[in-house]
Formats: sequence, C-alpha cells, structure tokens
Amino acid sequence: MRTPIVAGNWKMHTVLEEAVALARGLRGPLSALRGVECVLCPPFISIAAVAAEMAGTPIRVGAQNCYVADQGAYTGEVSPRMLAALCQYVIVGHSERRQHFGEDDSLVNKKVHAALRNGLVPIVCVGENLAQNEAGQTGEVVARQVRGALADVPADAALVIAYEPVWAIGTGRPATGADANRVAALVREVLADLYGRDRADAARIQYGGSVNAKNCAEFFGQPEIDGALVGGASLKADEFVAIAGAAARPVVS
Repeated sequence: MRTPIVAGNWKMHTVLEEAVALARGLRGPLSALRGVECVLCPPFISIAAVAAEMAGTPIRVGAQNCYVADQGAYTGEVSPRMLAALCQYVIVGHSERRQHFGEDDSLVNKKVHAALRNGLVPIVCVGENLAQNEAGQTGEVVARQVRGALADVPADAALVIAYEPVWAIGTGRPATGADANRVAALVREVLADLYGRDRADAARIQYGGSVNAKNCAEFFGQPEIDGALVGGASLKADEFVAIAGAAARPVVS
C-alpha cells in the first residue's frame, strides 16, 4: 500500500515570523497523524527555521524550487546542494515556474537530476492549461511532461509526481475526482512504460489545484491518487491538518 503524501506549498507567502508561527501550529496536530506523510514547503528564507521547528517530528520539509547547478556564479539562485542539509523534498516544474519564469521540460529535467544528485526527493509537477484541456490534449501534454521531466532518470530514483491542472490552481475550480484519477492513471501508465509495472504501481501521484478540506475526500477516495499538493489551504493550520487527516490510510502493523 502506498503511503499518501500531503505537501503544503506556501508559495510567496509568510515572512519569517509568520512561517515559524504557522509551523508551530502545525507541529503537534500533524505529528499525531499516522498513515500519511506530511511535507511543509515554505519560502527559501524560512526553510531553516521551519526545519528547526520540525526537528524530532515525522514532518518533512521541502523547498519550492532549486537551480540545476550545485554551485557557481548564478546570482540569486539556490542550489540543491545548499538545500540538502535543510530539507528532504523540493518542488520542480510547478506551473507557476513554467508560466512566469519560462521553465520548460528540459529545464525541469535538469532540476530533477540536480535534486536527486544531492539526495533530495523531487515533487515533479505536471498539468495542462485551460486551452489544452478544452482541446482534449490533456493526455498528450501530461505524458510529454512526465517523459521530459524523467528523461535519463533511473528507475530506482525516489520521486513524487503531482498532477496539477493549471486551470485549477488558485481558481477555486478543481478538477473532479474522476478526472483527476483518470490523469493519474495515465501518469502511471507512462511510468510503467518507462520503468515497468512494479515501479509504476509503487509511485506516489498527488493531485493539486484548489484542494481544500471540503473537497479533498473526493480526490483521496480515488485509487490512483496518493495525496495532494496543497496551495492556499496550506496557509491555514486547521485546514491543512484536516486535509492531511483525510488522506491518512490505515497503518498495517
């Protein structure tokens, strides 16, 4: 049984003091959950402080992005080598990075390799925009993004795939559970083609896009969906705890 993973992407929200306060509010309730892995992804400036708050708990910490090189003359960038001592996960290929910063599949692939090279688990985001969705191109776009992101990535690499339809992010208009499950199943078929059925069946695939405490059960009840990448709702402690609790599955002893 795959352990669900619920990650909170705080995006460009919270100053340091706010991030620490939010982390403290989440620490106890999230630590009490079983059968789900929880990840907090604060802005770069707060990763160290949030990691310190989560020390000694099962809660993981992630970054929202990284650069492709381990070090060098890249003013303003943060390398996965710098992040490796502070967190365990890193989000790569988020649609906001693709849309606002021109990231393409090739660059996402380089970031995946950079993350893995430094012992970080990439949460690889894929998803179609509204025009592509309405043109019936969802499968084509998502399959291309998965293959592009994972080019030359070994079968035993630890990673998570997050299906985030661009038209659902921050819009209050989520996909239906059935549609999200259909795309997650497609992602799993691409993984099976790349790595074999056993590896595909073991992979964790999240849904993201206007997930909240009221609608999350619709997604978590789907057989191909293993948690969520949560945006705005992750900034509300009670809401994020409710989402993570809804994702938890019975622990087999």
